[in-house]
Amino acid sequence: MVLEVRKQERETSQALLRRFSTGMKKSGILIRARKIRFRIRVKSNNMEKKAALRRVEMRIEYKKKEKAGKLEKKPSFRR
Repeated sequence: MVLEVRKQERETSQALLRRFSTGMKKSGILIRARKIRFRIRVKSNNMEKKAALRRVEMRIEYKKKEKAGKLEKKPSFRR
């Protein structure tokens, strides 16, 4: 969809810009463009399962290290 705005007689450039902006808002072109640009890809079921398994493995590994006392304490930046 194309939005075309032409300058009318005795119209200032600010008024022309305002008409263009309102036309863009009403047409919904900008919203559709943002939906396309910032679209988040949906992960496949297989990828979600792999990620879940990895989280479980990491959690088990962390608990083992914590029990063995091999975890390094991270410095706290709270005041």
